[in-house]
Amino acid sequence: MATSLETIRAVYAAFARGDIPAVLGALDASVKWTEAEGFPYGGTYSGPEAVLQNVFMKLGTEWEGFSAVPHDFVVDGDTVVALGTYGGKFKATGKRISVPFAHVWKLQNGKVRTFWQHTDTALVQKALR
Repeated sequence: MATSLETIRAVYAAFARGDIPAVLGALDASVKWTEAEGFPYGGTYSGPEAVLQNVFMKLGTEWEGFSAVPHDFVVDGDTVVALGTYGGKFKATGKRISVPFAHVWKLQNGKVRTFWQHTDTALVQKALR
């Protein structure tokens, strides 16, 4: 079985190449996925299908070239914190973002059980207006 860090690195790599089925495949059936309040998709979603519909489908249709690029990882057992930068252009306004993020991933039995997004939502909101 892959280490927690290897699993999360693979999730980011899959997202970067647009392989959403691989991203969803890393999620536990009862995953709790939390997008920051103030982010366009803020809230907590339960299960891979809810994450697909409420986060990934919207990122794919409302943004051009959306990316989440991790630069550093901090690992403590089955918890992985990824520090990185969001990029992309919001289609409705044509505005681009370059916004730092911290993602907290908790895994169990090799699957993502919880995800928490932390980001500067004020910077993201500027792109939406």
